[in-house]
Amino acid sequence: MHSRTLLIGRASGWINLRLSARVLWVNVALLLLATLLALFALCYGTLRISPSQVWQALLGDGPAGFQTVVNQWRAPRVVMALVLGAGLGVSGAIFQSAIRNPLGSPDVVGFNAGAFTGALIVIILLNGSYYQIAGGALFGGIAAAALVYLLAWRQGIVGFRLIIVGIGIGAVLSALNSWLIISASLESAMSAALWGAGSLNGITWSKGQPALVLVPLTIIGTLLLGRRLQLMEMGDDSARALGINAESSRLWLMLGGIILTAVATATAGPIAFIALAAPQIARRMTAASAMPLFSAATTGAVLLLLADVIAQHAFNGIQLPVGAVTVSIGGLYLIWLLIRESRRS
Repeated sequence: MHSRTLLIGRASGWINLRLSARVLWVNVALLLLATLLALFALCYGTLRISPSQVWQALLGDGPAGFQTVVNQWRAPRVVMALVLGAGLGVSGAIFQSAIRNPLGSPDVVGFNAGAFTGALIVIILLNGSYYQIAGGALFGGIAAAALVYLLAWRQGIVGFRLIIVGIGIGAVLSALNSWLIISASLESAMSAALWGAGSLNGITWSKGQPALVLVPLTIIGTLLLGRRLQLMEMGDDSARALGINAESSRLWLMLGGIILTAVATATAGPIAFIALAAPQIARRMTAASAMPLFSAATTGAVLLLLADVIAQHAFNGIQLPVGAVTVSIGGLYLIWLLIRESRRS
């Protein structure tokens, strides 16, 4: 009996070691892919720049024109795509893990619609500046999340109820957003439509500075709570038995996810698909039993940067908003996910 237990323990340890090695290699591969995509985005465009010239420009050497293109135009866009993609990936992983449902994504449960409502109010009613629009989007996303959470609360949060309530609130907010755009002036409506498409066009270091601070700090905070998230995936009763306050932990983790989504939306507009797909892709690549937060971050960063590269270069002479690319791919992914879940049930 003792030898059998020892053999099982060794087999379990070997499996865990192999899974840990797989997670490590997947993360290394994703980071390498992100680096190659970033290099391509810095080099390729109307003005072709070699990798050596890009490196010189990043170091402050070389022609002044190359330095402007690389450091002021392309680098902010690349960095913001990586940062915002990582934030959206972690946000989606938090929600899907906390409510134990692959559809539990911020853009599905109405948080993006709330951020868009906040931005629309500032654009149309207050004629606000960029930072005022970003502040309105941040407030709108947090307010929508709080409303969904309160309406879904019944002595605790059940994942399916939160999704249904979120979809309902999102539908109401989408109708409100349509009414605001229809009733606005032509200039305000065009500005709102452009912002609502979700775009990294024209992003600068100054515009992205709040996200460059808030997103990494929030990701670090959620990673520190990652162990609690893993225990909560086993169920609230099991988490409590191990000394974890499940409801309090869920609230803090979801707050982190809400902040990540709201900051990303405030910076670049509502970007769909990334928060929904990145955690599921990361989980399948790593074969992890629990939601891998760091892998979700790297997957989200790669997906958003890849989508932005496609948006810039897929159509000659036309730059699409990155949200148009992500929502096109995301629609197909959502249909596949719904069919897969219906076959399971």
